[in-house]
Amino acid sequence: MELEFTEKGIVFNKELNPLDEFVLYFTRLLDEQGIGYCIVSGYVAILFGRSRTSEDIDLFIERIDPKRFKELWNRLIRDFECLITSDPNDAYDTYLDNSQTIRFSRKGQFIPNIEIKFPKTSLDRWTLENRLRVIVNNRSLHVSPMEVQIPYKLKLGSEKDIEDAIYLYSIFKDKLNLEALSVFLESLGQKETFRRYLD
Repeated sequence: MELEFTEKGIVFNKELNPLDEFVLYFTRLLDEQGIGYCIVSGYVAILFGRSRTSEDIDLFIERIDPKRFKELWNRLIRDFECLITSDPNDAYDTYLDNSQTIRFSRKGQFIPNIEIKFPKTSLDRWTLENRLRVIVNNRSLHVSPMEVQIPYKLKLGSEKDIEDAIYLYSIFKDKLNLEALSVFLESLGQKETFRRYLD
């Protein structure tokens, strides 16, 4: 898989698997509703070709008011169902507005599912504001910048997460903003872990 780095983002082609199709369709609906989002965690490595499975996809959406959320909800439930609640007011007031997550899956299915949350920390907000555009097979989506994605995966610390970090670093090491990477390694307490596995 050959990646092309352009002003528009990272461009490449791949054979899409069912999880890719699921994510691309869901994020297209977010784009249609004008909702800013950023995919984080495990699916980022899968998108770029890492061979492993994942049952859930994590993403931030920009903080929106209840009216816009209701519009988004009404569009999503044509194709998806919320696994947490069937009430959009409950989804917003009890969960999203209280820094909790909600999950959506295709109707009648539990997996895969997409976990949505509002940014709640300065790191979350930076990640969303500096999201990376990816164009795969002429379809676009937005993912976490690698400078924070790699340290974050190291911080999670499981064997799977560390392998994700190693995989992403092997692909992007020549394109990383090393100053930003160092800042996030420091802030997440992962400089020693980085030296152990990646340096």
